[in-house]
Amino acid sequence: MGKYTLRESAPDEIQKEFSAYPEILRDLFFSRGITNLKEAQEFTNPSYENHTHDPFLIAGMDKAVSRILKAIKDKERIVIWSDYDHDGIPGGVILHDFFKKIDYENFLNYIPHRHSEGYGVNEGGVGTLFKDKVTLMITVDVGITDVDPISKAQDLGIDVIVTDHHLPGEKLPKAYVILNSKQDHCDYPDDMLCGAALAWKLVTALIEKGNFREKVGEGFEKWLLDLVGISTIADMVPLVKENRVLAHYGLKVLRKTRRPGLLKLFKKIGIRANFLAEDDVGFSIAPRINAASRMDNPYLAFELLSSTDEIRTEELAVELHKLNDVRKGTVAAMVKEMKHTLLKRELIPSVIVMGNPHWQPALLGLAAMNLVEEHNRPVFLWGKEGGGVLKGSCRSDGSVNLVSLMQVVKEGVLLGFGGHAYSGGFSVHDDEIHFLEDHLNNAYEKVDKKEMEKEIIIDKKLNLDDLNWKLWDTLSLLSPFGVANPKPLFLFENVVPEKVRTFGKKNAHLEITFRKDNGDFVRAIEFFSNREIKENEKINLVATLEKSTFGRYPELRLRIVDLL
Repeated sequence: MGKYTLRESAPDEIQKEFSAYPEILRDLFFSRGITNLKEAQEFTNPSYENHTHDPFLIAGMDKAVSRILKAIKDKERIVIWSDYDHDGIPGGVILHDFFKKIDYENFLNYIPHRHSEGYGVNEGGVGTLFKDKVTLMITVDVGITDVDPISKAQDLGIDVIVTDHHLPGEKLPKAYVILNSKQDHCDYPDDMLCGAALAWKLVTALIEKGNFREKVGEGFEKWLLDLVGISTIADMVPLVKENRVLAHYGLKVLRKTRRPGLLKLFKKIGIRANFLAEDDVGFSIAPRINAASRMDNPYLAFELLSSTDEIRTEELAVELHKLNDVRKGTVAAMVKEMKHTLLKRELIPSVIVMGNPHWQPALLGLAAMNLVEEHNRPVFLWGKEGGGVLKGSCRSDGSVNLVSLMQVVKEGVLLGFGGHAYSGGFSVHDDEIHFLEDHLNNAYEKVDKKEMEKEIIIDKKLNLDDLNWKLWDTLSLLSPFGVANPKPLFLFENVVPEKVRTFGKKNAHLEITFRKDNGDFVRAIEFFSNREIKENEKINLVATLEKSTFGRYPELRLRIVDLL
């Protein structure tokens, strides 16, 4: 099967251990490293009370809480400095909501402008806050690598509490205290919480130590889990351990959210709140939160999530929906321009590199992914950010680890870079930009590519007649799905398309209809597909199972992953 391998069934001892569960679930438990009933029970029934951890286990939490309580007592000016994305903005709202709830007014939220200020804490913003008489800064989802700006803040008399889940560098900022469970001296049981979850942990600690329970009311922190759920799912942290609990209860709260802005946004998108699932967060809600900073002002998303004004949140939901459409249109125009340029080239190199000073760096990752899917090779795209900096995004097709690739590029070409195996960002020296493609292709020839060689595991072969709501309910015990807990992948061999059609704008999407032995129909869809499928000719289909709620009645259907 090439890059695909069919997973073997769980061994006899596992089958016996999980005999009370359906066979398919036994195999899926085993593939997730679950080998006893206690682990299975915890995985299928996450408990808020039993499976979330004491926030004071995070190194520095007691010191951070004491400093904030002192600031509250002394009525100091506090700033919440958060990132401008789907993790930082909800995290900033969590702290905003806490201060509002305890009637503390001497605080503000600061979100840097993506294009004019860039990522993280910056010295210009610190200077502005000093003039505003701020004496305490709490960061959300940023700060762990902002050594110089945080030193400046501390020198100016602004104590900085860093809350950040990103990997610490060799040099840590000299902050008042750092909350980051990835630090070597932190023994917190889960070091993969997202930024908003860390902010939420800080709030739960403040409620406990500051004796604010009577002020905030019973269950206040649980109502904040709608925001924690958005960030945990959208930021693609592993959905295991405590993150699984936060995502599970985050979705529960999202389905009952009291936030006018989210309710208005759900209505605008067409999300039915009671059916809301992780895919709605990743593909519909998070992109609209991100559209604010990519296309305009991050405070639009912040206000949508924090405001209680029905009229204003209606306006904001409409605005963010429009901005997301503009974002999609802008990316589509960029991709069209890129493809037109590539058509003129006689030879497409191993690494595609393209750029334009007019392209917005914030949109390039989306465009790069489009080219990766079409040309099956790494893509590096660059544009110009505020301040004249040449910045870009890169995506890999899986042939090479991007970080490893950028590490072997000739020294002095890249001013900075970071990311993961499949996605990253970089900045380029002006003098080297026209030679960037040569440098990257030379590096591509040198770098070790074996580390990326991996097969995709198919969980089980199924027949179309196996598809029913009982199977869906069984699989749903493993949700929410995401990183480290992927959707089960199934192989359907020798299935015959009875009807094939395209749909949507420009007929970009594919729908295949199959007939089960009992005469019922099953649909399989793929968005943005360029496959050519013939009716009445057998195919081998790799797909996941999903529940569509866009019609009048819920529909069980397949989401196409590949054809073999």
